[in-house]
Amino acid sequence: QVQLVESGGGLVQSGGSLRLSCAASGRNFSTYAMGWFRQAPGKERQSVASAIGWRGGMTTYAPSVKGRFTLSRDYAKNTVWLQMNRLKPEDTATYFCAVAPPEHYYCTENGCYMDRVDYWGQGTQVTVSS
Repeated sequence: QVQLVESGGGLVQSGGSLRLSCAASGRNFSTYAMGWFRQAPGKERQSVASAIGWRGGMTTYAPSVKGRFTLSRDYAKNTVWLQMNRLKPEDTATYFCAVAPPEHYYCTENGCYMDRVDYWGQGTQVTVSS
């Protein structure tokens, strides 16, 4: 049974930092894309960051977080982290770990995207106060 267990969310002041972690179990995800989405109340779920091994671990970031967030991944341990620095109130959302099979991870000149997410984490709340 596949499980994605997230941790690290919480309440932080604007300008602060948080680190999210996601540990996947139940199968080997070393060839899969792993990443993070977020969803704010009343808004659509959006991709924050993702990476896949065959791209040399190159990470695609949403423009709104580029330069502030860093995704890292341990392929052997099926674990992915999201280091979030210089947080802003607009980063407030529920953050979800996501896993997509390699055939549903598309790369263009603008970056790489999950076309289909096979597994989701339960979500962890991040709240940034102003």
